[in-house]
Amino acid sequence: MNSFQFLVALTASFGGLLFGYEVGVMNVVLVMDAFRIFFKFHSWNGDALDENGKDTTDKAKMMYRKLDEASNKATLEGVITSSFVLGALCGALMATCLGEKYGRQRTIMIGACIFTCGAIIQGLSARTWVMIAIGRLITGLSIGCNGVLCPTYISEVAPAKIRGTLSSCYQLMTTFGIIVAAIINSIVWYYTNSSPEGLGIKRGDIWAEVANFEWRFALLFQVIPGLGLAILMSFLPKSPRWLCSKDRDEEAVEVLTKLNAASTSDELVQSELKAIQEDVAATRAAGSSSFGELFSPVIRRRTFITFLMQLFQQWTGINVIMYYQSQIYDEIGFSKFMSTVVLPIINNFVNFISTFPGMWGIEKLGRKTLLVVGALMMMVFHISTWACSTQTQNGKMWQYLAVASVFLFVFSFAWTWGPVPWVYQAEVFPLRVRVKGSAVGTVSNFLNNWIIAFVGPALMKAWSTKTFLLFAAACLFAWVYSQFYVIECKGLSIDEMDAKMAGKA
Repeated sequence: MNSFQFLVALTASFGGLLFGYEVGVMNVVLVMDAFRIFFKFHSWNGDALDENGKDTTDKAKMMYRKLDEASNKATLEGVITSSFVLGALCGALMATCLGEKYGRQRTIMIGACIFTCGAIIQGLSARTWVMIAIGRLITGLSIGCNGVLCPTYISEVAPAKIRGTLSSCYQLMTTFGIIVAAIINSIVWYYTNSSPEGLGIKRGDIWAEVANFEWRFALLFQVIPGLGLAILMSFLPKSPRWLCSKDRDEEAVEVLTKLNAASTSDELVQSELKAIQEDVAATRAAGSSSFGELFSPVIRRRTFITFLMQLFQQWTGINVIMYYQSQIYDEIGFSKFMSTVVLPIINNFVNFISTFPGMWGIEKLGRKTLLVVGALMMMVFHISTWACSTQTQNGKMWQYLAVASVFLFVFSFAWTWGPVPWVYQAEVFPLRVRVKGSAVGTVSNFLNNWIIAFVGPALMKAWSTKTFLLFAAACLFAWVYSQFYVIECKGLSIDEMDAKMAGKA
C-alpha cells in the first residue's frame, strides 16, 4: 500500500466520523439542562442539587439544577433520537440509485452536503420537537447514504490483501467521531450545567427557557466535519470499477496509475484493469441487476448473512449504551459529573482504541472468528453488568464493577462486531449487485438501530438494568448464527465465494 491509497481510504472513512459525532453528541445533549427544558422533557422550579445529586437548600452546596421529568419524556427522547436513524434507513435506499448513477465519490460528496444542512436545522431549531427531529432525519439521510458507499468505495480502491483492514477504517473513524463528540460536549456541559445562575430561586414559569448556547453549539459544530468531508472528497479519484462500468476505461487507467504510483504500462496497473474489465463484461453479459437478483440461488445466502449480521450487530445493545450511557451510569448510582463527563469519555476512548485489534484480527483471524469470539464475550459482560448493578447498594465497589463490565462489553464489540459487518457486506457481493447488496445490510443496520433508539428509553425506564439480560440473550443468538451460518470470506475471490456460498466448496 502506498501513501496515496492510504490517504484515499482515510478521507473516505471520514464518513464514519460524521456518523460517530452524531451518535456521541446526542448522549451529552440529552442530559443538557437547557435542551431538556427547551423541548419540555423536564421542568425546573428553581430547586437545586449538591455535587452528589442530593437535594439541598444550602447555597454553598448548590451545584446542579433539580429538574422534574415530564410524563412523555421517554417518548419524546425516543422520537428525537431515532429520527436520525429513520433518515439513515432512507439514505441507504437512496445510495443504491445515486451510487450507480453518479458514482461513489460524487454521491459521498452530496451526502456530506446534506449532512451539513441537517446540522444547521438542528442547531437553529425552534421550540418544537418536530423541527429538530426533521433536522436529525436529514443528517440521517447522509449517514445512511455514506454508510453504504464509503466502505464500498474504499474496498474498490484498496489492494486486495489489505482490503479488510482499510475497509475497517470506516468503523475506526466512527469510534473516533464518538470520542471527539464526548470530549468537546462534556466540556461544554460542565461549564454550562455546573453552578448555573438561578439555583435556589423560585421560578414563576417552570417551563421558561434557560440559556441555550450549550446544545445549539454542540449540534452546529457538526457543520465543520460535514463541510470538511465534502471538500476533501472533491480531491479524490472516482472508483476505477465504476468508471469501467461507464465505459470510461482511460480515466480508470489514470486512477489505477495514481493508486499504484506506477505508469500506465505497469504490469500491476494493466492486470488490475483487466480484472475489472472482465468483471464488468461478465456483469453486462448477465444483464442489468435488480434487487430480486439478491435472492437468486447463487447470491441469496450472502444476502441473508449480511442482513442478519447487521441485525445482530444492533441487538447486541451497543447503541443503547452509546446514545444513553450517561443515563445508564446515573442509574447505576454515579454522580452527574462522573456520569456525564468522566465515564463517557473513558468508555468512548475504550471504543476507539479497541478498533485497532479488529483491524489486525480481521485479516489475521478472519471475519467469522471475530464474530464468534465477540458474541460470547459480549454475552458474558452483559450478564456481569446486570449482576453487579443489582448489588450497588452494598458499596461503591459494585458500581465500579458494573461500569467496568460496560467498558469490557464495548471493548468486545469494537474489535469484532463493530468493523466486521461493514467489511463483510462491502466485499461479499459480485460487482453487478455490490451496491444493492451493501444497501440491504445497511438498511438492516439502520432499521434495527431505529427500533433500538426508539424503544431504548422506555426499556431502561421499565426494566432498568435488566435490559442487559435482553441484550445478553441477543448475543447468544448472534453466537449461534455466527458459528453455524456465516461463511468465512477472508482471502477468497468472487468465484471461490460463489462456490462456498452455494455449498459446492
